[in-house]
Amino acid sequence: MEIVTSEFFQRALIGGLLIGITAPLMGFFLVLRRLSMIGDTLSHVAIAGVALGFIVGVYPIAMGLLFAIAASFAIEKLRKAYKAYAELSLAIIMAGGIGLASILFTAGDSMMDVNSYLFGSIYTLDNVDLYTIGGVTAVVLIVIISQSKELFLITFDEEAASVSGLPVRFYNVMISVLTALVISVAIKIVGALLVSALLTIPAACSLIIARSFKQSLMTVIAIGEFAVIAGLLIAGVWNLAPGGTIVLLLIALLLILLLVRRGFRLGG
Repeated sequence: MEIVTSEFFQRALIGGLLIGITAPLMGFFLVLRRLSMIGDTLSHVAIAGVALGFIVGVYPIAMGLLFAIAASFAIEKLRKAYKAYAELSLAIIMAGGIGLASILFTAGDSMMDVNSYLFGSIYTLDNVDLYTIGGVTAVVLIVIISQSKELFLITFDEEAASVSGLPVRFYNVMISVLTALVISVAIKIVGALLVSALLTIPAACSLIIARSFKQSLMTVIAIGEFAVIAGLLIAGVWNLAPGGTIVLLLIALLLILLLVRRGFRLGG
């Protein structure tokens, strides 16, 4: 267990713990609003920004963040244009993100570190990465805590929120932008191809065991933190991919909860 005392592992643990708070929190709102796939969409667009960052010599995560935020606004525009087929907005933006990323990666330097952003590279986090992740975590927590009542109403009954006078469009954009921020900093931890799991699976678990809105928020954070800590320890000891280990742990936990719930139903 010498790896636990190493500096790179401690940075990985700090970054993982921060993302273990914000990603499940944002994912919870997305799942309840039936926007689970937005994680995949924004992560693929963010990868295009990362590629451009490498090409022009700008901090890749910052460029990915800008791309993801721009994509979040585009998604909201398309959702309004296709009200009856809102999921089309996600498919269109995702396709554009993948297409642009493929062009930028092939046009860029052959030494461009693609895999670390596709599959995650939590052990390579530096101080700048940690400050960025910490800043995003602070913003997300401040917004959710200060706007919890409004977010609750919009999440469960958007029409009622509109009738009550809440600026629904503003809150929709705000949720999308916060999601873009979280995904942009999470792709270096679990990777663009896996980040959606960290958004959605803790929420899926909480829907099984939580009995209230507040309890659900606490549950998704607890599940996210457990998966990150356990995943990093297992990956460190057995020399496994950290991002993949975290995701597989989440899936295993979800399956266990589903089996337990089924057992209770059969027993009752």
